[in-house]
Amino acid sequence: MSDKLPYKVADITLAEWGRKAIEIAENEMPGLLKMRKMHGDSKPLKGARIAGCLHMTLQTAVLIETLTALGAEVQWSSCNIFSTQDHAAAAIAKTGVPDIKGISEETTTGVHNLSKMHKNKELKVPAFNVNDSVTKSKFDNLYGCRESLIDGIKRATDVMIAGKVAVVAGYGDVGKGCAQALRGFGARVIVAEIDPINALQAAMEGYEVTTMDEACKEGNIFVTTTGCKDIIVGRHFQEMKDDAIVCNIGHFDIELDVQWLNKNASKKVNIKPQVDRYQLKNGRHIIVLAEGRLVNLGCAMGHPSFVMSNSFTNQVLAQIELWANHGKYSVGVHFLPKKLDEAVAAAHLEKLGVKLTKLTPDQASYLGVSADGPFKPQHYRY
Repeated sequence: MSDKLPYKVADITLAEWGRKAIEIAENEMPGLLKMRKMHGDSKPLKGARIAGCLHMTLQTAVLIETLTALGAEVQWSSCNIFSTQDHAAAAIAKTGVPDIKGISEETTTGVHNLSKMHKNKELKVPAFNVNDSVTKSKFDNLYGCRESLIDGIKRATDVMIAGKVAVVAGYGDVGKGCAQALRGFGARVIVAEIDPINALQAAMEGYEVTTMDEACKEGNIFVTTTGCKDIIVGRHFQEMKDDAIVCNIGHFDIELDVQWLNKNASKKVNIKPQVDRYQLKNGRHIIVLAEGRLVNLGCAMGHPSFVMSNSFTNQVLAQIELWANHGKYSVGVHFLPKKLDEAVAAAHLEKLGVKLTKLTPDQASYLGVSADGPFKPQHYRY
C-alpha cells in the first residue's frame, strides 16, 4: 500500500473559497467547457494517467477537472514556488485529485529542451509542441502578458507608469504584449533584441531599439521576456537610476542576475512579499519583483482565464491525440494540426459575440477552399 500523501497543500480549509473562484473561472473558459460537452460522455481519456507540472492556478484547476471529466486520472505539481494559488490547490486536493504515451508542452523553453533532447537521442516518447499552436503563442504569450504584466507591477509597487521609461528585453510574442501594455499606460518603451526581424518589427512599431548596456542608463522599469540567461547582470544594475524596478516575465530567475545583487548589494530590505529593495554600494536602489521569477504569477494572479482557455484547450486536444492515437506518432516533437488550432479559436467566438462571415459558393470556388470556412469544432470526434 502506498504511503504517499494524497495531497500536499498549504491550507485545505481554503477549498470552499477555491471552489467558488473555480466556478467563476469556468465561465471564462469556453474552450475547456466545450471539450467537456463534446467528450464528456465518450471519455476519450479513460484509462489515461496524466501527470502535470504547471502553475497551480484557478485556470489550471479548470484544466485538471476537464481532463478528469474526459476520463483521465490526474496528478499535479506546481512548477514555480510563487505561482501556486493556495485556494485553487486546496479545492483540487479536496476532490481526490507512468507507462508514458507522450508529452504535451506549452512553454517556449520546454519545447526548446524537448527538441534538444530529441537531437541528443534522449527523448524516448512522442511529444506535442502546444506552445507553437497559433491559439497559444499568439494569444497566451501576447494578450495574456499584455494584461498580466501590468497587473503584477501595479500590485507590487503601485508605480505610476505614465511618463516613465520602460525597457523590454526581447520582442517575441511575450515582449510584444508587454511593450504594448507599457506604452498603453503612457510609458516610453525601449526594446532590446538579438533577432534582426524582431528588432525591425519593434522599430516599425515606433519603439527605440538598442542594447541593454545603453538602455540600462535610461530605464525606470525593466522587464525581461527572453527565455535566456544573463539578460540583466551586475554591470547593468550599477548603471540604473535610483529605485529602478526590475522584473521578469519570460523564464526562470536566471534572466536577472539576482545572485549578483545578493552578493554585492550593501543592503537588502524586504518591502512586502515578492518585493525586495536593494541598496547598491553607489548609494542607488534597485527594486526586484518576485525574486526575479515570473512577475505576473509571483506578484499577481497570472493570465486571465479566457486567454488560458485557449492554451489549455490545446493541451486537452494534445492529450487526447497522444492517448487515442499514440501509435501514429514517432519519437520526436510534433505539432497539432491546423484544423485543431481553428477548432480552438472557434470554440471561443460565441463567448465574445463574434459572428463569422460565410463564403458564398462562388467565393469558395474562386479561392479553391470549402464554403464552410474554418473547421467547426463540433464536427471533430475521436
